[in-house]
Formats: sequence, structure tokens, C-alpha cells
Amino acid sequence: MRQLIDGYRLFPGQLNVTFAAGIMGRILAIDYGQKRVGLAVTDELQLIANGLETVAAKDIWNYLSGYLKREPVDVIVVGEPRDMRNRPSDASRFVEPFVRKLRKTYPDMKIERFDERFTSKMAFQAMIDGGLGKKKRRNKALVDTISATLILQSYLESVKHY
Repeated sequence: MRQLIDGYRLFPGQLNVTFAAGIMGRILAIDYGQKRVGLAVTDELQLIANGLETVAAKDIWNYLSGYLKREPVDVIVVGEPRDMRNRPSDASRFVEPFVRKLRKTYPDMKIERFDERFTSKMAFQAMIDGGLGKKKRRNKALVDTISATLILQSYLESVKHY
């Protein structure tokens, strides 16, 4: 017997990926820094983390405004700088005001914080492992984008529903 869901006919146990994709927004990850902001985003099914780009910190609000108008986003994940004792690190003093303004600017948006320890080191190591030369590894914008992607991938793994 077929089920009718919003105009889609489904057989029992059948997953209609097009239907599922139409109702999910992306998850956007932000690695906020004083000078640069690394951004990463999921696919529409919220399965795969992809680097988006790095934006100058002074331009982040215009960028977010435009992006959120173009793309449906369900959750924004902001990297949370912590030290080895799991306390807020020195970078928190720059990140916290950004998160407060983000919550105020987008009050209906779900905003999550996620531990970003070691992401810059892991990003740099990923660049080495990927065979990037020294000149490209000096590109701090690329490190920020990769860091945001690592934050997003870790977040996705933490919320995975089996």
C-alpha cells in the first residue's frame, strides 16, 4: 500500500531523497578569528561538511546576511576556543561578543557552540598530508576554511543518529 505525503507517493520503507532534501536546511560552521572567519557548510542532507570560504572579520555580517538570504540554514555552529583544562581560552574574548551579536541578529536561528581545540593544527597537518607545498600552507585563509570544516565534521559526528 502506498502512503501519500505532501503529494509524494511512497511505498512502505521507501526513502524519497528528493522529498527529504526539500525540507532540510544546511548547517553552517564558523571559525571566528580577529582578522579572518573560516566558513564551512553541509550539503542539503546534512551529511557532508565542505569548506565554503574565508571572509575578513570586518565583512562577516554582510556575508552572513547575503548567504542566509540565498541558502536555507537550520543551524549555525560556532567554534568554541577552549584551553587544555577545558576552560575558555584567550580567543574567547573575541568570539563571545560575536556569538552574542549573532544570537541578537538572528534570534530564530539555532546557534550551537562546538569545541575547536586543535583544529588549526589538524588543518595544517591535513594540508601537509594532502601534499600542499610550503607556499600554499602559508595561506592562513585556507587554514581557517579547513578549520571550519573540521569543526563542522566533528559536530556532525557528535549529533549523528544511528
